Amino acid sequence: MMESLVNDPVVRRLRALQEQWWFNPRYLSDPGSASDQLDIDQAAARLQRFAPYIAAEFPATAADGGLIESPLREIPAAQAALQRLAGLALPGRLLLKCDHALAVSGSVKARGGIHEVLKVAEQVATNAGLLTPDSDYRTLASPAARTLFARHSLVVGSTGNLGLSIGIMGAALGFRVVVHMSSDAREWKKSRLRALGVTVVEHPGDYSAAVAEGRAEALATARCHFVDDENSRDLFLGYAVAAQRLRPQLAAQGIEVSAERPLLVYLPCGVGGAPGGIAFGLKQQFGPHVHCFFAEPTQSPCMLLGMHTGLFQQIAVQDIGLDNRTCADGLACGRSSSFVGKLMQPLLSGIYTLSDDSLYRLLALLRDSEGVAMEPSAVAGLAGPLGLLAQGQRYLEDNGLVPYLANAAHLVWTTGGSMVPADELESYYQPGPHPPPGA
Repeated sequence: MMESLVNDPVVRRLRALQEQWWFNPRYLSDPGSASDQLDIDQAAARLQRFAPYIAAEFPATAADGGLIESPLREIPAAQAALQRLAGLALPGRLLLKCDHALAVSGSVKARGGIHEVLKVAEQVATNAGLLTPDSDYRTLASPAARTLFARHSLVVGSTGNLGLSIGIMGAALGFRVVVHMSSDAREWKKSRLRALGVTVVEHPGDYSAAVAEGRAEALATARCHFVDDENSRDLFLGYAVAAQRLRPQLAAQGIEVSAERPLLVYLPCGVGGAPGGIAFGLKQQFGPHVHCFFAEPTQSPCMLLGMHTGLFQQIAVQDIGLDNRTCADGLACGRSSSFVGKLMQPLLSGIYTLSDDSLYRLLALLRDSEGVAMEPSAVAGLAGPLGLLAQGQRYLEDNGLVPYLANAAHLVWTTGGSMVPADELESYYQPGPHPPPGA
């Protein structure tokens, strides 16, 4: 480890696996430029063009017209349970953005991963003359389209959920798909992909090793597209679309975001692509009135480490003595995305870490109070609202939030769980702790 980091108090706490809050000293609340919003609008338009095809191929999306979107729900029972657990009052409203229930692939990776696959398919089909601006995209389910796509391949490195999104959509279109998976990827995810005809390559190393191998394979293969979770703008923009869809969902709950009604959002973070894209989109929609926080496991705080040190992808959690092993396998990334980290410098309010024990506790609390079952990584955002009140008084004061906390909406963004086998969900739930009957 570099000498300059030995005595850094933030790094010392990371090395000691202490849960902590880090508030971004470079936060400027800058919403970005109009050209950024244009890019997001183009991604949203692409997803809309493909909606008839998706509705036909994935009937679970038909009720939403082929759009892959998750519900927003208020969780008052979980809010009460969190207050009892912490012994603190949580003013405002607590809501759950249920990306664990996204159709097709059952995780936050659905929008971004599927958007990138669809962009590749659109380009390939257009170049081959199968699509024109006036085409009905359902033509991409034809034998001619599948024969065309079968001559092309998609490659991705993943801890699991991105691989599922790329594999499910890529296989549906007819692409040859190869998913490089790290050692911590769950067996059921590998089996699910193989059942679809996807090639799964297993690696003894972590996420970074899987990505490196996937990138190398793609570079050596003709007509091959590499989905780069660390650097892809197409993934990023697909995730960002979620923010513009959130606005009408909030309005339906009677929430209009403003200086007097702030929105505080808590997002689980692995390499950073999905939470970064969502936070970027939220800033485009709500500007200084939304405050975004990332949540990371104490064993895998790659974004906090990269942003705090300013080294981004040049430093890994292993460099400070951590092993990157956590029950939150979807967040087990040792090295952050430099692309996302640098983009987040003026936009991200802060990052907090939490232990595996805390994740299991929150997972049980959500299931016991609201009947919602998830994988551990998906509940990391639940620690945010009360943690911010306990640790972020200076941030709240500096940003003029204290007088308006009673009007605040705390939005916990979930990430995965609806496709997890029942026995695995039960194994996540058993560590608890659980309240006694009637509590």
